[in-house]
Amino acid sequence: MSKKPRVKLWIILPVLLLAAIGLYLLPPIQQRVNWRLASLQTQIFYWLNPPDQVSLAQEEQIDVIVKATWSAITRQQTEQAVLPTITPPVVVETQIITPTPTIEPTPAPTATPLPSKVVLSGIQHEYQSFNNCGPVNLSMALGFWGWQGNQNMTKQVLRPNEDDSNVMVEEMANYVTQQTGLQALVRYGGSQQLLKDLIAAGFPVIIESGHQPPKDWWMGHYVVVSGYDDSWSTFITQDSLIMPDLPLPYEEMAKHGWRDFNYVYLVIYPASEEEKIISLLGADYDPLENLNRSLQNTEAEIPQLAERDLFFAWFNHGALLQKMGDAQAAAASFDLAFAQYDTLTEDQRPWRVLWYRVEPYQAYYETGRYQSVIDLANATLSMLSKRGLEETHFWRGLAYEALGQNEKAIFDYEIALQLRPTYAEAQQALLRVQGMP
Repeated sequence: MSKKPRVKLWIILPVLLLAAIGLYLLPPIQQRVNWRLASLQTQIFYWLNPPDQVSLAQEEQIDVIVKATWSAITRQQTEQAVLPTITPPVVVETQIITPTPTIEPTPAPTATPLPSKVVLSGIQHEYQSFNNCGPVNLSMALGFWGWQGNQNMTKQVLRPNEDDSNVMVEEMANYVTQQTGLQALVRYGGSQQLLKDLIAAGFPVIIESGHQPPKDWWMGHYVVVSGYDDSWSTFITQDSLIMPDLPLPYEEMAKHGWRDFNYVYLVIYPASEEEKIISLLGADYDPLENLNRSLQNTEAEIPQLAERDLFFAWFNHGALLQKMGDAQAAAASFDLAFAQYDTLTEDQRPWRVLWYRVEPYQAYYETGRYQSVIDLANATLSMLSKRGLEETHFWRGLAYEALGQNEKAIFDYEIALQLRPTYAEAQQALLRVQGMP
């Protein structure tokens, strides 16, 4: 090779390298490349560390767990075992819900048949950036009510750290009330009829449900339900992962998916529409009554379920009891849920479940089972390739603190705050354990 072609090559290569770097720095290209790199990294990690082989069950014998669970959930039980009094050092993020005494639901008028088809317009569909399901669905739902913004704006508050793996539905509701001037409520035990009632009245609804794409494991996924069509027996959803106006068959929703998240729904509305929301929700407008009704529905369906559906039903049972303030019974239900989890085949195991739902940590913590909190958190964090879960670190930090292991507690509180700098409970806990006022 002559010297002249060599000189050209040494000139061309740096130019191509600089051009590639320049292209990578363009946000649309960077997002696509980062998504694929993160996906490849995750696939390698899970190949080396199969997450579906990790057990979530506690050390107690299964027969002991079953006996304790049935004892705890018997509604007619008159005597409760006396546990040591546990005084949590902070007011934690998941609060016990009390009734709303000031507003009585307006009696519903005589039912008028709903239209056979309603599709709400005015929702601007957005495809999500990597792992940004919560912020993007919130952005779409807010846009229906005239909010000006996109998923980047909601992400700045809800998920400022790319390594944050999930945004809870309660965080989304708080964003609405604190950042937009609109109102929001989260309720459980939703039904297909209620979704149709809300949509027909002009309210799109965000739901969270289980989602299992091809060649991947179970995960949580938000969608905005914006319409229904009885002639096709489908809901119309704005799916940030797949496509706008994605049909979701009634039967598909009924079979699975929504149960995985306790039939949770988030409704956003202007304050001027409060009375209409009260009328539509009826007794479920009151948060405590909503929990009671949801618990009854869950208890009714448990005997009819098996395999993964039964795991989620027991999990839902524990979550509802925890929100109602019965940590002892909740912990027993979670024990049975995790025992059921270990009976599932590896391809059935929803091993990401504690990315999205953290009630077991609180139940175990409030019953003094600190090591159970740590073991469950360790199992969950072992399934993460890179991204973090601030709630998991927070609860593990509380358990370490309760056991007097303050250095480990500080480590967890600091990680929680790195993932979500506005995490007030973690900020309070860190100051407390450091001995600062």
